[in-house]
Amino acid sequence: MTARACLPYPHPCLRTPAHPVAEITDEIRAIWADMVDTMDTMPGYGLAAVQIGMPHSLAVVDCSEQRGQAILMANPQILHASGQFREHEEASPNLPGVSAVVRRPRAVTVRFLNAENQLEVRDFVNLWATSVQHQIDHLAGKMFFDHLSVVKRKMLIARAEKLRKRS
Repeated sequence: MTARACLPYPHPCLRTPAHPVAEITDEIRAIWADMVDTMDTMPGYGLAAVQIGMPHSLAVVDCSEQRGQAILMANPQILHASGQFREHEEASPNLPGVSAVVRRPRAVTVRFLNAENQLEVRDFVNLWATSVQHQIDHLAGKMFFDHLSVVKRKMLIARAEKLRKRS
């Protein structure tokens, strides 16, 4: 398949909620394959379809050490989130060069349509949970920096813009 370019922030697609996927088709599988290739070239732990300009509610996540363990999700929804939180440095290829520590639930239970067109419910913890939540945010039109205070968010976006102008 093919690695695709990530849209630059503030592209409107990044702030538009994704459309639900009715069923898993060969077209959806091809998009997922491109998303995995794109994620692996970043490198990153996950990718949402909206990040590459596809308006579908699709996400891929792979936090394994050796890679090749990507979980393909359509219409992912958090059913339960842990009361325990963890902090993790997050970034996005849509806003290169900057990152921030984001506090999220340590574990989540997620329901999604899998590659076999079956509804699946799966528990994710630690980095996997962080990445899944990050991708679900993207599918809702949110970015990681929306979890920051207004001041920190403005500073982060200004720093990214400065870096973009330099390159």
